[in-house]
Amino acid sequence: MNWIVYALLSAACAGLIPIVAKRGLENIDSTLATAVRAVVMAGCLLLAAALLGRFRHLSSLDRPALTAILASGLAGAASWFFYFLALKHGPATEVAALDRTSIVFTLALAALFLGEALHWRSLLGVSLIVLGVILTMKR
Repeated sequence: MNWIVYALLSAACAGLIPIVAKRGLENIDSTLATAVRAVVMAGCLLLAAALLGRFRHLSSLDRPALTAILASGLAGAASWFFYFLALKHGPATEVAALDRTSIVFTLALAALFLGEALHWRSLLGVSLIVLGVILTMKR
């Protein structure tokens, strides 16, 4: 499979998250729910890495790569924390729509830190995403 298929599978799975999470958050603290989700995810990923024999590559991680991966983990944890907090208190559709504005931040940060070019088409696309989010909001 190529990266586009993986990205679409990721999007489909991500689309399920607010639906099932909103149900689960009805009678539980959002931080506890996020922690439980993280444990389940960590267990699944550790099992997958073990079954695929990926732990043998652990020694190839150098300090810059490990630092970047750890920073990514912290950003992901913060994202989940705030996402579940928003889901606890807001409508799933609107929370999910606002969450998708992460592409705006990704575009800007990729240009700033990775040197990726900003093209008029990507800027138009991001603008349309933001417009779509605004139109999705009920308020």
